[in-house]
Amino acid sequence: MSSSDHKIRPNLPYINSQETQLSAESQKPVSNRRDSTPAAQNPNFSCQHLLGLRSQLGASPFRSLQDHIRILPLGRASILRGADIQCGSCGLRPPRLYACVSCAAVVCGEHVRSHAEETAHHVAVDVDRAELFCCECGDQVYDGDFDAAVVSVAIGDRPVPPPENLKKRKRVDYKPWTPDLKEQALIAENTTPLPTSQLGSDPGSYPQGLKGLSNLGNTCFMNSVLQALLHTPPLRNYFVSDLHNKFYCERENKTIVTRKSELNKADSKSVQLCLACDFDAILSAAFLGDRMPFSPAKFLYSWWQHASDLASYQQQDAHEFFISILDGIHEKLQKDRYKPPSQGSGDCCIAHRVFSGILRSDVMCTSCGFTSTTYDPCIDISLDLEPNQVDSAKTSAKTSSKTSAKSSNSVKKEANSMNSAQNTSISTLVGCLDRFTRPERLGSDQKFFCQKCQVNQESLKQMSIKKLPMVSCFHIKRFEHSPIRKMSRKIDRYLQFPFSIDMAPYLSSSILKSRYGNRIFPFDEDEQDASSEISSQFELFAVITHSGNLDAGHYVTYLRLSNQWYKCDDAWITRVNDDIVRTAQGYMMFYVQKMLYYGESETAVAG
Repeated sequence: MSSSDHKIRPNLPYINSQETQLSAESQKPVSNRRDSTPAAQNPNFSCQHLLGLRSQLGASPFRSLQDHIRILPLGRASILRGADIQCGSCGLRPPRLYACVSCAAVVCGEHVRSHAEETAHHVAVDVDRAELFCCECGDQVYDGDFDAAVVSVAIGDRPVPPPENLKKRKRVDYKPWTPDLKEQALIAENTTPLPTSQLGSDPGSYPQGLKGLSNLGNTCFMNSVLQALLHTPPLRNYFVSDLHNKFYCERENKTIVTRKSELNKADSKSVQLCLACDFDAILSAAFLGDRMPFSPAKFLYSWWQHASDLASYQQQDAHEFFISILDGIHEKLQKDRYKPPSQGSGDCCIAHRVFSGILRSDVMCTSCGFTSTTYDPCIDISLDLEPNQVDSAKTSAKTSSKTSAKSSNSVKKEANSMNSAQNTSISTLVGCLDRFTRPERLGSDQKFFCQKCQVNQESLKQMSIKKLPMVSCFHIKRFEHSPIRKMSRKIDRYLQFPFSIDMAPYLSSSILKSRYGNRIFPFDEDEQDASSEISSQFELFAVITHSGNLDAGHYVTYLRLSNQWYKCDDAWITRVNDDIVRTAQGYMMFYVQKMLYYGESETAVAG
């Protein structure tokens, strides 16, 4: 140890010397440490001074720092510090302090360079940010092992993933199918080509597959969802490709019948109707070329058998119907598989391969920063409308009515401002997604048990999307139910939604990067793969709207086919322009990925 080192170290306090003093191993001079790991074997260094330090510290260079790292809520890391921490040279307490990695001396930014020159200790730790700083280079430096030590504290007892995740899913180029001679003969023998006038070549004709659906008595909720599902590209291609054949389904499943003659012979109590077969029948009828509206009575009856609690001619919620239909297709198609995978994987059936995603929920302790993570499969995302100025105007109106002597005039003025605010307030789908993935402080009545503190603590909750589906469905919560007031109402506010959207900011990988700053460490070994397997660019192709109130309302679907929007109002199909769709009161919006990737091992791909 140099003489200059003896001069400076007695005057430099350690960080909270009574509770968080660094281990004796980390306080030894660098020259006394054994060189156990060649620097060439670890490419994580970013400057020659950090390289030299790593060659001296051994295989686990930053393990001693792990006990002195504190993770704050939302992932910010810092070094535990005592109340009397100050610069050992000037005695001041500036906002930025540095702790020497080699000797644990604390200095400010003005004296960090002089400490490095006198002691030859070039690498320090930023106390407030828990980031490495090279005193000689005068800049922050990155080290994968140091970030691994910080992340191991953040994720608790869970295993730390490797520093780099280089696993990539293999891709193959898309090659359109071309029938060979045998297949051409089968097509010519068993199919009848549609007339050219029915293929959409006429500018005045509608696209192939677009067909009105008859209203069977308050069934606009069903027609609107069916129109969206019939024109969901991956789902439509699956059924059009005859990957679900109703005759094969009937033969393989003895208790499932799809024909009326068989239904009359069978015991009605033991019969289980197939929603997938009935959906295939509607799709087949839509592509026959006949423009007459189709009556989905058979599908309605099958759905009543599946959801008996909703079997009535009363108006139902379109979103509830959407969930019920996908659940029915999932139950049927999953039984056809010998080894069905978990529902969360998205590979159990065509319904979940198209619509299933995975949500990530992080609950963070506000005291110690411990994070509890859970994953939940989802087939849609329900979003709250952004709060507008009306609520704040109501609050100010109540306050002014109590405090002002002229309460009646104040209330009138506030009422006018409320009306103007209601007319000018605009919510956006992007704003709703931002609000959905924004950290939310849970109330004192929602404390969770912190595994690190071993007591119930207040917490922050943040949602993110771990895995995006091929088709993203966004459900807007327009119906409010108050159990206290025992009343329900519909929110008629306008929602602005884009025709294309980038979902990258809402992925878990993006949220984690934002939360942990510039640490380029994969905090979950699957997060990078989940975000890289699919495209984050989505395009709008269907919008379901609701007009009216809770007691008497009507559902309509807008479809985008061949860059042209169509309004599907039960049996009526009309062309509309983009402005009509933009001004519609969106209730459910369907976005499909702009680019679908094909896996190398897949034999049949829907897309």
